[in-house]
Amino acid sequence: MKNFNEYFLMNETDVLDYVKEKTDLFSDDSDLESKEIGDGNLNYVFRVVDVNSDVSVIVKQAGEVTRISEDMRISIDRIRIESNILKLQGKHATGLVPKVYLYDDVMNCFLMEDLSDHEIMREGLLSYKIYPKFADHITTFMVNTLLPTTDVVMDHKEKKELLKSFINPDLCEISEELVYTEPFNDYNNRNLVFEDNKEWVEKNIYNDSELKLEVAKLKFAFMNNAQALIHGDLHTGSVFITEELTKVIDPEFAFYGPMGYDVGNVIANLIFAYMNGYVNDKKEFIEWLEKTIEEVVDKFKSKFVDYWKDNVSDIMAKEAGFMEWYLSEVLKDTAGVAGLELSRRIIGMAQVKDITSIEDTEYRLFAERVCLSLAKELIINRDKFNEGKHFTDKLKENVNKYSA
Repeated sequence: MKNFNEYFLMNETDVLDYVKEKTDLFSDDSDLESKEIGDGNLNYVFRVVDVNSDVSVIVKQAGEVTRISEDMRISIDRIRIESNILKLQGKHATGLVPKVYLYDDVMNCFLMEDLSDHEIMREGLLSYKIYPKFADHITTFMVNTLLPTTDVVMDHKEKKELLKSFINPDLCEISEELVYTEPFNDYNNRNLVFEDNKEWVEKNIYNDSELKLEVAKLKFAFMNNAQALIHGDLHTGSVFITEELTKVIDPEFAFYGPMGYDVGNVIANLIFAYMNGYVNDKKEFIEWLEKTIEEVVDKFKSKFVDYWKDNVSDIMAKEAGFMEWYLSEVLKDTAGVAGLELSRRIIGMAQVKDITSIEDTEYRLFAERVCLSLAKELIINRDKFNEGKHFTDKLKENVNKYSA
């Protein structure tokens, strides 16, 4: 048996020994099995289960290089950030994140609640499943984890201490490159553009100076607006879900940034699901998604206002009109980030199955053009998207444009 006094990347057998040594979750006579189930780009995720009792746990460990490229090395300290923010989010949004049982700063891993009775939301959406409580759950999660970590609510010194503990330069650099830079110029020559769309992307994205100026503004806001402790990668692949329950996972990209980053990511990934459903003629599914996109925006706004009124602490933040201005800035960021996410998941190197799984070339081209054209409008005219219907009206307008 290996000891765990010095970091190494564990395999399935090592993880069995690890949970036996480090936890009391299992009895001495447990018959344990381990399987690596990670499908993300950064970490290794193991499920350990006692086959006799079905008691189980998830072990998540950070590797020193990404799983998409050995040339991309990132700090394994990200697992500390993820573990700590899950605990903090669990405090503010009880029941909407998995429980954390143990964090190990030597092996750079943590143990958390097994959610195998849930499914990854993106996979469910690819099967055209409907989750009627998602909009309510995700907006509660966002408002209850974002606003409490701002200095509108927190003591300013406490907020600055929290900011220091969640400085996350390696993961931020990935976002700065893959979200805010490469999709608009391909300067690293690693974008993955659908062959039939290359000429259109060159003309309408890479050579659009107005678009790139607005992206530059958004990039430097992302790097400098330490507004709230954001999840940083909040998409449908970061949500475990059932018809009744929602659990947000994978906050290793967490840092202090603009809160619209989280809201915009949710909206964009619902739009990807919408486009997949549209080209596959899933009418009930896309009707639900249209309603859900609108509710994510509108419920976020109403819950934001309620939380603000009950919890705002800074005396200047109580000035008449300040809350309305503050929320309008969050909504502008939301629209801009939704446009960035729509762009980077189609043009950049980290793409989504909602679009790449569309087998018919013409349908995929249609879906990509709708998303990219909508993205440009969300980025350039982001001050015009402050209600849920503004997003869905513009989405349907672009669907009709490219259907003609």
